[in-house]
Amino acid sequence: MQSTFLADCRQCQRLANFLDEVKVCHPDYHARPVPAFGDIAPKLLVIGLAPGMHGANRTGRPFTGDFAGILLYRTLHKFGFASHEGSASADDNLQLMNCRITNAVKCLPPQNKPEPGEIRQCNRYLAAEIADFRKDGGTALLALGAIAHQAGLMALGLKVRDYPFGHGTVHALQGGLIADDAAHNGSKSGGLTLYDSYHCSRYNTQTRRLTTEMFEQVFAKICADLAIDIAIQLPDSD
Repeated sequence: MQSTFLADCRQCQRLANFLDEVKVCHPDYHARPVPAFGDIAPKLLVIGLAPGMHGANRTGRPFTGDFAGILLYRTLHKFGFASHEGSASADDNLQLMNCRITNAVKCLPPQNKPEPGEIRQCNRYLAAEIADFRKDGGTALLALGAIAHQAGLMALGLKVRDYPFGHGTVHALQGGLIADDAAHNGSKSGGLTLYDSYHCSRYNTQTRRLTTEMFEQVFAKICADLAIDIAIQLPDSD
């Protein structure tokens, strides 16, 4: 999977300046844009919000080294997408199978709150990632939170009002760039399904807005749908 990701991007001045400040305070931190992580030809693309201060911003890998990654990687491991459940360091030999993880915004934002213009600026990277994901046979997008949901739709040229966010909601995406690609290729194939979940943040899990059971139910639905999708694509044995 290829994308236009730039490890030294400084297009968002507020974020670039903030990372410079973080690097001074924490010289051993990654403190740069964080690339996607996982299988190069996945069936599932997980979209988070942005790197956390002492997680991905420190380690250079999405959801690695912070609280949000605990539930995410444990669940990925349980459902066969990860080689083990822990994710404390980028050097832990963790591998993802049929799954890739990225963020709507690649740089750490102050107070974990990217501004709308920063989300739009960074959306070109997400759009390229999703385009490559589709080209390589990916079908399932998992948005962790409303901002990731909106960013995914923006990347596909779709309107948020047509696909409202809600935990456990499943959207069969149509129109936008998906329709453009289908028309260009003379086919209606290559559709995407968007699955929504509350973000697996410390706040959401500790307040039980998101429980382990709720999160696992989303993944159970994804796995069931992917199994059907794979079965349809397999050639007849006779």
